[in-house]
Amino acid sequence: METTSRAVAQAPAAEGGQRLPSAQRTVDGYLLAPFPWYGLDEAFTGPRWLMQVGTSADGSVEHGSIGHGDEPSVRNEFVSGSPDDPKERFAVVVTVAANPVRRLADGTGQLEATSVSSAAWLAGVGLLSFTWPMQMDHALRDDWLEQQTETAWVLADDLTGPDWSTLSLPVDGVPASFHYRESEFGWVLAGTTREGVHVGAYGRGMSAYGLGFAKIKDITAYA
Repeated sequence: METTSRAVAQAPAAEGGQRLPSAQRTVDGYLLAPFPWYGLDEAFTGPRWLMQVGTSADGSVEHGSIGHGDEPSVRNEFVSGSPDDPKERFAVVVTVAANPVRRLADGTGQLEATSVSSAAWLAGVGLLSFTWPMQMDHALRDDWLEQQTETAWVLADDLTGPDWSTLSLPVDGVPASFHYRESEFGWVLAGTTREGVHVGAYGRGMSAYGLGFAKIKDITAYA
C-alpha cells in the first residue's frame, strides 16, 4: 500500500515527546473522505480526538486515525518503570478505504490495492510512533524505527502466521473476526467491516478484548 503515511510513519507527535496540540488537528481532511470513519462504540465514554489523515499519490484521502483515552506522547513512559503499568492508556482506531488496484488520473502509474494487511501495517507503525525506548540514544532512533517499521510490514503481510491470533469483536453491533497480536509496546489488531472499509487499531494500557467498533455518525463532533 503506497500512501504518504508509509513515508512519515504516521507520527502525529513532535520531537522530544511533545504532543501535537488538538487545535492544530482539523476535521477538514476527514470530511473529504468518500468512506465512513470508525471509532470505538458507545461503550467507551472517555475522551476522543482527531489525529490525522493519509492520502494516496493522487491526493485522495485513503485512511485516517481517531484516538481514544489519554493522548500519548512519543516517549514510552511507564509508571515506576514497569511496562505492565503504562502511564498513558489509549486506543487508536485506523480506518482504511477498501480500494482495488487503480490507475492514476494522469496515466503515469497505478495505486496498489488496500487490504486488511494495509490496516494492520498502519496500526503497527502507529504504535511504534509512540514507543521510543527511553534508554535509546537519539542518534540510533531513526535506525531503530526503520528496522521496526520493516518488521511491522513483514508481520502485516502474513496475517495467517504464528505471530497473529484471532479475536472476535463487535463492529456496528455484529461480531467480526480480527487478526490480533501483542508486543512489548502494546497490541495491534485489524479486520474488515461490512461498510467497505478495513479497520485497524492499536493501544496500550487498555485491553483490546473488551473493545467494540462503530461507524462515526458525525465526525465534526470530534473537532
